[in-house]
Formats: sequence, structure tokens, C-alpha cells
Amino acid sequence: MSTEQLSYEEARAELADVVAKLEAGGSTLEESLTLWERGEELAKVCQEWLDGARRRLDAAREAVES
Repeated sequence: MSTEQLSYEEARAELADVVAKLEAGGSTLEESLTLWERGEELAKVCQEWLDGARRRLDAAREAVES
């Protein structure tokens, strides 16, 4: 699935799976690099969702304070 289509929860769950696979070992170097790259993409998606949530909270707080 494309990272643009993932919800925060889906990205976080897939990222946890990637981390578990990397920690378990037993993968080839190529497989590990592919997992690492996917993990980086997923971490970016999660951060973008969190940043967006922070912006929305900040905007809501400002609206209440105005």
C-alpha cells in the first residue's frame, strides 16, 4: 500500500511489524535494507500525521482564546 493512503494507525502498526522483523534478524542484507527503507517511509508518515494533529490542536486553542 502506498504510504499516502495510510492512516496514522495503519502506518504505526506496519512500522511496528517492520521493527519486529528487523530485530528478529535472519534476513538477508538486501531484505534488511528494504525493511529499513520502508520503516523510514512509515516513520515519516506517522510524523506528518502527528504534525497535522498538533497544528489542528494549536488552531483550535487559538480559536477558543480569541
